[in-house]
Amino acid sequence: MLAVLCPGQGSQKPGFLTPWLDLTGVESRLRWWSALAGVDLVHLGTAADADEIRDTARTQPLLVAAALLAAEHLPMYDVSLTAGHSVGELGAAALAGVLPAEAAITLAGVRGREMAAACALEPTSMAAVLGGDPDEVVATITGHGLHAANRNGAGQVVAAGSVSGLEKLAAEPPARARVIRLQVAGAFHTPYMAPAEAALATVAAGITPGDPARILLSNLDGAAVNHGREMVQRLVRQVTAPVRWDLCMATLADLGVTGVIELPPAGTLAGLVKRELKSTGVPEIVTLNTPDDLPAARDLIARHGMAPSHEPTIAFRVVVAPSAGTFVPAEQLTEGDTVRTGQVIGHVATRQGPAEVSAHGSGVLTEWLAHHDDPVAPGQPLARLGGHA
Repeated sequence: MLAVLCPGQGSQKPGFLTPWLDLTGVESRLRWWSALAGVDLVHLGTAADADEIRDTARTQPLLVAAALLAAEHLPMYDVSLTAGHSVGELGAAALAGVLPAEAAITLAGVRGREMAAACALEPTSMAAVLGGDPDEVVATITGHGLHAANRNGAGQVVAAGSVSGLEKLAAEPPARARVIRLQVAGAFHTPYMAPAEAALATVAAGITPGDPARILLSNLDGAAVNHGREMVQRLVRQVTAPVRWDLCMATLADLGVTGVIELPPAGTLAGLVKRELKSTGVPEIVTLNTPDDLPAARDLIARHGMAPSHEPTIAFRVVVAPSAGTFVPAEQLTEGDTVRTGQVIGHVATRQGPAEVSAHGSGVLTEWLAHHDDPVAPGQPLARLGGHA
């Protein structure tokens, strides 16, 4: 199984899009997306310095545009899974078929502007806490009146909140951990961003999303999301909710992902995956930063992705588990039955209670892929629905 990952804020580098503009159509695409985002993406990706592209209002649409540009040069129909970190979730949602590219760029522009505005309301910031026991680190962060805004795995938790609280954290760090202040405008993924979440929600409400065409993981809990409308709601909620990239990587391991491509500007997520999954088996990774990396990325997809076919076939939809737990199929639903869109086909029993599993398309239940009381991971296929293409 192959996963494509979209990086988030902080991964950008001056001039990182320059080599991509040599490809036919890239500059015109960026000009069009610039009109939607309200920023000059060509300038930001080629000539802007580090300070200019650190501006949240500029960085967020730039990162989403970069991921989508690179993905246009890959055979994405052979990719099984997409996921993004923070604003990278907008790119991942577009690659999964939930959002049109234009909607993802527009939302990134709104998200960036509104989060920048929220940062200006009061002095807040963020700091990376490296090392230590993760639970102890989170407890210490909370004890200083701060928020664990990013739980990135690989021994990295990002604290966010008031500047005074971060100063106390630096003076009294968790055991066996060090604190590094980050050069950011404010406390992202915390309640301080509530005005930005409200503003983004008003725009997102006008979107008609599609349902994911491949497994799409959510930063909220690492779960696979089956329905487009739910993913849009999660994208909005994520403005104030912590990024649980650690849970996303746990899902990659649970699903047995063997190949990973990180889209530009690549490197940050690849590093986290390498460190976090070293005990369970590190997948083969390609960091896609320039067009020169495209042959390696295409080769990885050919070897780890789904095999393409040009023969007429029966089209299948796969219903996947929304969370980890044990699967309980719906009573009296058997292979050969017709399933309608939205019908509940079972539930996953979790510690928090049952999580319903419903079909996001109609068809015939051709095969159960999990059975009663089977342990399942987020994103694991549970049932196959068939229909003639």
